Amino acid sequence: LPPFLRKQWYQRRVAITAGEVLRMRRHRQYQHDLHEPIITLYLSLCVELKKGHAAKEGLYQYKILTQNTDINSLEKVIRRFVQTAENRAEEASKEAKSSKGDMADVEDLDMLYTPESLMLSTVSGEDDQDRADRTVLTPWVKFLWEVYRHVLDILKNNNKVEKLYQDMAQLAFTFCIKYERKTEFRKLSDSVRNHLNLIIKHSHQANSINLNDPVSLQLHLDTRLYQLDCAIKISLWQEAIKTINDIHSLMQLSKKKPKPQALANYYKKQALVFSKANNRLFEACALMKHYQLVFDQKKTATVEEKQMLASGVLMATLAIPLPASMSENEKYLDLQNSTKDKNMTLASYLDLQHAPTRETLIADIVKQGIPGKVYPELQPLFKILEVDFQPLKLCSLVDTMLKEVEKTYPDLTSYAEDVREVAVLRLMRQLAQVYDKISISKVVSLIPYIEPLELELLIIEPAKTLDLQLRIDHSTQTFIFGSTIQYQREETTSGPTVQQMPSEMFRNQLVLLYNALNKSVDLISPAMKVQAKEGLRHESISAYMKSAKRDQQNMIKRKEMIENRKEYYENLNTEKERAELQEREKTRREAEKAETKRRDEEEKRRTEERSAREEKHKDKLLKMEKVKKLMEQLGEKPFEGLTEDELLEMEEEELLARGIEYMSKEKDDLKHKMKQVEKRLDYYTRAQRLVEIPLLKEEWEKSQEDDKIWWEEKEAARIEMAIKKREYDISTRKRLLRMKDDKDAFVASILSQKEMQHQEEVNRFEKELMRVREERKEAKKQEILKQLTEKRRKEQLAKEAEEKRKKKEKSTDCDSALIPLL
Repeated sequence: LPPFLRKQWYQRRVAITAGEVLRMRRHRQYQHDLHEPIITLYLSLCVELKKGHAAKEGLYQYKILTQNTDINSLEKVIRRFVQTAENRAEEASKEAKSSKGDMADVEDLDMLYTPESLMLSTVSGEDDQDRADRTVLTPWVKFLWEVYRHVLDILKNNNKVEKLYQDMAQLAFTFCIKYERKTEFRKLSDSVRNHLNLIIKHSHQANSINLNDPVSLQLHLDTRLYQLDCAIKISLWQEAIKTINDIHSLMQLSKKKPKPQALANYYKKQALVFSKANNRLFEACALMKHYQLVFDQKKTATVEEKQMLASGVLMATLAIPLPASMSENEKYLDLQNSTKDKNMTLASYLDLQHAPTRETLIADIVKQGIPGKVYPELQPLFKILEVDFQPLKLCSLVDTMLKEVEKTYPDLTSYAEDVREVAVLRLMRQLAQVYDKISISKVVSLIPYIEPLELELLIIEPAKTLDLQLRIDHSTQTFIFGSTIQYQREETTSGPTVQQMPSEMFRNQLVLLYNALNKSVDLISPAMKVQAKEGLRHESISAYMKSAKRDQQNMIKRKEMIENRKEYYENLNTEKERAELQEREKTRREAEKAETKRRDEEEKRRTEERSAREEKHKDKLLKMEKVKKLMEQLGEKPFEGLTEDELLEMEEEELLARGIEYMSKEKDDLKHKMKQVEKRLDYYTRAQRLVEIPLLKEEWEKSQEDDKIWWEEKEAARIEMAIKKREYDISTRKRLLRMKDDKDAFVASILSQKEMQHQEEVNRFEKELMRVREERKEAKKQEILKQLTEKRRKEQLAKEAEEKRKKKEKSTDCDSALIPLL
């Protein structure tokens, strides 16, 4: 086999063997020194061969081994595996010229080649380098994506590796940002969302994650906030909204609020998402929440920071389009249910009980004094738009102020255009209160930043919804304010108001007329009203007395019927639940039986396949052993260009004949080459020597002259240095001789002091020695005296005992002598 194919073949065989070792039942008992090197080698080979599914299977087996014994080993192995895959992808990215350009054509890494891409590749104008870059980088990026996906699938819903799961999820999101993989980002977001649903669904299982734990919940929130940040960076706004929904759901599960820093980041990202969606209302709400949180929690916030946040809140609020008020009929018909539901959902993301409006936000910023806390250039803007009534100067003042803001504060320029449109509508409402008719040219002159056609397009929608009571007369080029009385709105417009519109005045006059007529009737005949009330009361009492018993019986019967029906449905539900429980239990047992059967069959099939594979492998190894021995004898070059299958198909005689033929041919070629080289070397050596002899003589003479000059220079420098050193040594000796007497006197005084101190120490030592000797002599004497005394006492006691014994014996002898006499 060629070297590179032989290397892949060995790697594949080693990986298969390591995987089989991990799956063997006899290796179910975990041993750190045995299993960790095996899984490390197995994963490194999977990386080399780009086998993501094989790596997942090995990690799953290793997780079963280490989950209850050594979870740190699993974490270390997974981190090393992911780091290796990232390094290989990074090396491939460096090897390719442009990583992003190469990956732009691949929409989905799970489907690298589609029929359309294959057809386009046949007619595309890409060169060989671009094609090579794509083939180098794309497989490694796909493998890295598979690694992240498999690792997250293995680590899901396990409280022992919860921190590792969150780290891997954040690394996967970083991968999507680095290589701009939008499709993979969507898939990754769905996977993480499904894993969270599994956590909630299977919270009762062993080793499952408990979301009621503040630490676990904070880890999930941190990951979701990072996911939201990545979705914003990659411009996936739908995924950003889904992520906001996930964060809101996690916050609802928590019993206490998240950290203020995380919450402020959440509101800030929400404002950015709403800004991209062009939803100024909820953008202003999010900025308001962010401002309140910073103002209440961050005690170290500077004045400039607070001014910046307050200015953003004010500009976002003023940029909200003026809402179209609804009539009573529209409210009852409820024509905008979908919009209301959407607004309520978005309001819940911001922890609001009701959907916000422009008026409520204006009231909130006034209540908190935000208009006075903004940049000095913006402080008059709120008063101009929402308080003062000056239609002739309104738009020019706003335009001047916004131009200055755009120059000074570039971050607020995104709101300028919307604020200008709000100023135009505010201007038209104010003109409607003081004019019946006004020319279009006059209105355009009051608005320095708009053309007549743009003005007409801007006010046509409010005029259509009757939020702005206005008609355009193109024949006279005028705006006519006011409307007919057939269809009127009952809500007053917000903002500065001088007087009511004619239609509103007419409606109020009718109401006043009705109230005045009612009062007049009461004044003219007050008794009539009392009699009418009394008659109505008597009629009500009589009607009640007639039907009281019947109504009471009906109520009792209805109550009994409701109770019976309730009991019936409860019994029915109980029976239904019992039947469903039995059915589920039966289904579960059947599923377990089928699963057991499937596992046995799978194990049997694997055993048969393994036996057949091992048998085939043994035959193959025997043949390869013969081929290797032959290759060792003849070398590898005769068999270059032959694959492994071709080598195994050839007979031993054919291989031997091929080797002998190659060796004879190689020998003839070598002889011919040696003759040519010998001849060429002879001619070259002769010519070289003829040319180099005069050059060498010249070089030798020149080197002799150079060496003589160099020696003379070095000798002169050495003599000069020796003279200087001699002079320095003489001056040093003279200088030191002046100190000799003082030095000798000082040394003598020191020696005399040391000698006196030494003599004192010797005397003190001899005295101490004599004292110790005397003490030891006295102690020895006392000890000897004590021993003699003790010896004498013992001798005395022994002597007395002997005398007593002798006396006793003597008396005994006398008694024995008297007995016969008696």
